[in-house]
Amino acid sequence: MGTAGTDTDEIAGERRQLINVAYRLLGSLAEAEDAVQEAYARWYALPRTRRDEIVSPGAWLTTVTGRVCLDVLGSARARRERYVGAWLPDPLPDHAEWHHGHGTDLADQMILDESVTMAFLVVLESMTPAERVAFVQHDVFRFPFAEIAGIVGRTPAACKQLAASARRRVRVARAPVTADGQADVVRQVKEAWETRDIAALVGLLDPAAVMTADGGGMVGTVPHPVEGGARIAQYMVAIAEKAPGLELLERSVNGVPGLVARRAGAVMTVASFDVVDGRVTRIWAVRNPEKLRPWVRDG
Repeated sequence: MGTAGTDTDEIAGERRQLINVAYRLLGSLAEAEDAVQEAYARWYALPRTRRDEIVSPGAWLTTVTGRVCLDVLGSARARRERYVGAWLPDPLPDHAEWHHGHGTDLADQMILDESVTMAFLVVLESMTPAERVAFVQHDVFRFPFAEIAGIVGRTPAACKQLAASARRRVRVARAPVTADGQADVVRQVKEAWETRDIAALVGLLDPAAVMTADGGGMVGTVPHPVEGGARIAQYMVAIAEKAPGLELLERSVNGVPGLVARRAGAVMTVASFDVVDGRVTRIWAVRNPEKLRPWVRDG
């Protein structure tokens, strides 16, 4: 019998792990919270005798959370096809940056490491739902394939193949620059942007750089990625000219240096960067207000 494992405090203590798994699987804070809440609801819906039989409630909750996320991922592609413009994962502030009236508990739960960088999450978006679950559960959280098999409904050997396929996709992405190196490049981008120095921006951007913006149809932004360093530089300067009083702040975004654009105290954009060999190769700009709620701070 597993009665010792059914203690309420022990069950509640699993939430941190579950939230971190669900966010990496879904790329959405709201969907991650909903998935974890659903897993807990199913746990408490079990008869007490059934709960007492479960030796490892944490493993049970992880399995159920994974299954819920798999279902969400299965429907996400259709929903994102209807999404206005490009869809990007939710940007995460540093723990101290979360709006004190929203998500402070969630801020304490999130672990900011290389598996939540925007570059990594975007690669995860290219995977099939089953690949993503197998890869995240095994390579990031070290769950055995025997347990993952119970989530995706396949054999452990098939799950191993799924993770290997996902791993090949990840290898295509180049290794990120160090945090210190990225901070220096981001700071130079900030300074060139503030001074509207197109030439300096072009020098900081890779000629083949790509900028993707997510406004969700709620705010104005480019509906398609902007390609080419020169075009991106011109676009950035045009934004600055159309938004007098725009304030740029260096902030941690998903655990690495990024920029936050604020106007009249309101966060308008959160930008993430991928830097290779001292130049920016990718910019991900999230402008959808629903995804910026953790960044909105009173005062």
